[in-house]
Amino acid sequence: MAWLQLKARIAPDQAELLEELLLEEGATAITLQDAHDDPVFEPERGTTPLWNETVLTGLYDDLEGLEGMLERLAAAWAETLPGEPCPEIEHELVADRDWEREWMDGFQPLRMGERLWIVPSWHAPPQPEAVNLHLDPGLAFGTGTHPTTALCLAWLDALATNGDLEAKEVLDVGTGSGILAIAALKLGASHASATDIDPQALAASRDNAERNGIDASRFDLCYPEQLTHARRFPIVMANILAGPLIELAPIIAGHVAAHGHLALSGILDGQAQDVIDAYTDQGLIMDPPCRREGWVRLTGRRAP
Repeated sequence: MAWLQLKARIAPDQAELLEELLLEEGATAITLQDAHDDPVFEPERGTTPLWNETVLTGLYDDLEGLEGMLERLAAAWAETLPGEPCPEIEHELVADRDWEREWMDGFQPLRMGERLWIVPSWHAPPQPEAVNLHLDPGLAFGTGTHPTTALCLAWLDALATNGDLEAKEVLDVGTGSGILAIAALKLGASHASATDIDPQALAASRDNAERNGIDASRFDLCYPEQLTHARRFPIVMANILAGPLIELAPIIAGHVAAHGHLALSGILDGQAQDVIDAYTDQGLIMDPPCRREGWVRLTGRRAP
């Protein structure tokens, strides 16, 4: 079966109108994308940043009456926004595809460090004898594909290789999918505590732990305010964003035990020094940044 696809480049403040008009014409699906792939990280409080230009796509299963549809769209646009030119609407036929299969094929097993693999449930582990973390893409952030997560996983693998993770307790702040805490447990940590402000993240983390055979007694999940502030951990991780990392520096650093290790990520290259300064002020010895694709992982330790 073929599909009719209508596509237009449009100002973001006019996208809602065109979306409504396409839906009135019977669109099966509507997609909005940034025309220039310009990400917006950590916007100013109280602001709602918009893309400079949006690509809006409508998908139709009815291939007849295209000319009449375009005429009705132009007329409805002129009636709603008199004097504003209707955006140019491109059209093409799109062959039917197995979208689920294509989506699944986009996620392949990923190697992190020397012996850790992230393996989607529909793939066999490339190295069955390795430490295989079974994780599927889902609602919660963290599947290993993003550089920030990959940098933290490589760090955990190196700790395990050096014997610095074995039988240690770890804390994962902003756990998302639970990927870092679960990886630490599978690499030899004795116990993991993980916090997140999002109940969906905590639920996803619990499900992922069960999928990976993690005993519930080894994995505590809670909201940040439920974690005892005086508790110290040999290993502390936080893969969030630079702003929260700086704001929470006294709390996160306060959980690092004497001789303890710290890893911070979710930091853009230009933000690294501000984060380093915030944790140096908390008495931690910070290492030089580790960079990947414009993102940074910071590591440090607390002196005795």
